[in-house]
Amino acid sequence: MKTYDIFLDRLPHIDLHGYDRESAKVAVNDFILESSILNHKEILIIHGIGQGLVKEIVHQTLAMNKLVESYKIASTNIGCTIVTLKDK
Repeated sequence: MKTYDIFLDRLPHIDLHGYDRESAKVAVNDFILESSILNHKEILIIHGIGQGLVKEIVHQTLAMNKLVESYKIASTNIGCTIVTLKDK
């Protein structure tokens, strides 16, 4: 899924289309760890809209991850969540 937003397009991202909830949870935690190691401050998680099941598990995972400072739905695309990572 292409966001077509110049501000979102610049962020490192992961696209979870086609993932089930458990796979999405693992992928999100791996992506957060990798992004933290690479010193990314903001990342983008593309979870899609659908029935909201993947978005729900993504947000639960973000709330539990100690590397996450904050997260919010992108204002230009409700199928994406912007995540701010904590400084090391």
